[in-house]
Amino acid sequence: MTAQKSVLQLSVHEEKIRKKAWKTVSKFTGVTSITMDDKTGKMTVVGEVDVPKLVKKLRKICTADIVSVEIVKPPEKKEPEKPKQPEVVVNPITYWSNQFQYHPASYASSYYQPCGYSRVVVEEPGPCVIL
Repeated sequence: MTAQKSVLQLSVHEEKIRKKAWKTVSKFTGVTSITMDDKTGKMTVVGEVDVPKLVKKLRKICTADIVSVEIVKPPEKKEPEKPKQPEVVVNPITYWSNQFQYHPASYASSYYQPCGYSRVVVEEPGPCVIL
């Protein structure tokens, strides 16, 4: 269900009835905004609401009629342009320029002894099996 703008004509002559109508409409799920013109008695409800059910509830309080129902299009959001960041130039580091530097290639090829009594089979060709 898409958002709708519903204009309803209400016969509201007392403040007490106006408050009841306002409270009844605000309890409906999907209502995003409610406006009411006290001079003309028109109530505008915006949201995903079943308008016939809304009018049926309002008729228990006062006389209510549907004037118009329109589909509301959501406003288009314009993305603000992000400021361009200056380009970062990275100078390549020679492989062993610093002996305390982290070198991921050296850790990937190193072998750590397993704990406990376990059998490790290396899939490289060779006659040795570690027990």
